[in-house]
Amino acid sequence: MALQDLFIRDFGVIADLVRHHAGHTPARAALVDPDQTLSYAALDALMDRIAASLQRDGLEPGDTIAICGTMTVPYAAVFLGALRAGAVVAPLAPGSTPASIVRMLADADAKLLFTDASATGTVALASTRRVRLDGGLDSWLVAEGTRPAPVHPEPSWPFNIIYSSGTTGAPKGIVQPHSMRWAHVRRAATYQYGGPDGVTLLSTPLYSNTTLVVFFPTIAWGGTVVLMPKFDAGAYLALAERHRVTHTMLVPVQYQRLMAHPDFDRHDLSSFKFKFCTSAPFGAALKADVLKRWPGGLVEFYGMTEGGGTCILEAHLNPTKLHTVGRPAEGHDIRLIDDAGVEVAPGEAGEVVGHSPGMMSGYHGQPEKTREAEWFAPDGKRFIRTGDVGRFDADGFLTLFDRKKDMVISGGFNIYPSDLEAVLRQHEAVADAAVVGVPSVQWGETPVAFAVRRPGSAAEADVVLQWVNQQVGKTQRLAGLQWIDELPRSAIGKVLKRELRDRYVDR
Repeated sequence: MALQDLFIRDFGVIADLVRHHAGHTPARAALVDPDQTLSYAALDALMDRIAASLQRDGLEPGDTIAICGTMTVPYAAVFLGALRAGAVVAPLAPGSTPASIVRMLADADAKLLFTDASATGTVALASTRRVRLDGGLDSWLVAEGTRPAPVHPEPSWPFNIIYSSGTTGAPKGIVQPHSMRWAHVRRAATYQYGGPDGVTLLSTPLYSNTTLVVFFPTIAWGGTVVLMPKFDAGAYLALAERHRVTHTMLVPVQYQRLMAHPDFDRHDLSSFKFKFCTSAPFGAALKADVLKRWPGGLVEFYGMTEGGGTCILEAHLNPTKLHTVGRPAEGHDIRLIDDAGVEVAPGEAGEVVGHSPGMMSGYHGQPEKTREAEWFAPDGKRFIRTGDVGRFDADGFLTLFDRKKDMVISGGFNIYPSDLEAVLRQHEAVADAAVVGVPSVQWGETPVAFAVRRPGSAAEADVVLQWVNQQVGKTQRLAGLQWIDELPRSAIGKVLKRELRDRYVDR
């Protein structure tokens, strides 16, 4: 059967597609990291051994394994091999606290924990049986050539559990079914993955859905995945040129660092077909710079790990819409609702909710949290709430304002931090900025800013504060501005605004 024909089906199994590629392009590189390269034939054989080893250890389809470590070829192979056994994979962030790891392992009911030296301290309190990815995997595996008992996943079976909070607070496990991952794979047909020259470079972690929405389509379509365990702008550019990379997924802060790198324009990036972005606000000016200087299409995905609905901005085809996150993807129903859960009138702003073939089953073991994340239309259709506030324009493109929880309500007026951040970045002394709401006796809440100075600038905070407040409306004025060396960010580039609020209140 031709490869394209495999994706016409309403449902398919990603692990089975690896077998297909092993039969048709056995020598093609499937996974590459700084230490090794694995062909599709070798990956398929290793997946068999991993699946058979899990079955030997008593894992049944639907049981969970956890992975906590550096993004490497063994890490990716274990993820794929576990899927072949019908196991559910919970990839965990090595930067989580030991207590959070314990909570997540218990929540997932993980039977095995695959880890490496990078996570030794993180998993110190875990009692779950461990298998080392670095040095211990070979001794755990069954003999070469061993085949696992066949498993035939159903669309509704859980595929993986992605934890939305692994550093602070109670972890929330997002259960994504096989049908959701298959929807991502089918969507990828538009973007020319695979083929004889398809190479995807990934430098965001495999415990993030940001990475997985590109990793699995690349494998499913028979491309090569180059894994970069730790992002560095200069090293990224060198890898992209060396491997003749065609696809990548990056978060906005990575694009920012790459475009600012002094050697960016000296690298040959002409092999790129598509570059993707998601997970955090992507400024229009930065998009324009990428379009101007980096060959290939630029595509922004707006959506949630929970799924529900995705908007897609093909920036190279819509240069006048760079301030938006695009239009709803094909087959995705995205609507806007008010605080009472009623759809808003056309042209009005509201909370974004979405329905699509790619939707989480729910939060693992937390039915109340699941219900809070859902909105049902009058006809009973299920949507996932995003918590984002946005508005559709006359052409159907969605403009986002802010996270609903980040909106500042000061003296009864709604203030969107993103508006103030955009003004701050226009000042010649400001390289980056974040605005948060803090308690105020007079107004209930008031906006304050944290800003990163541009190199060489010596501007005083009060001078910049005064300049900003002259540019905005009276109700939007900042109550304070603090210089900060670097904005705190998650591993996928999201500004940790709660940390900034806490820092301001503590001070």
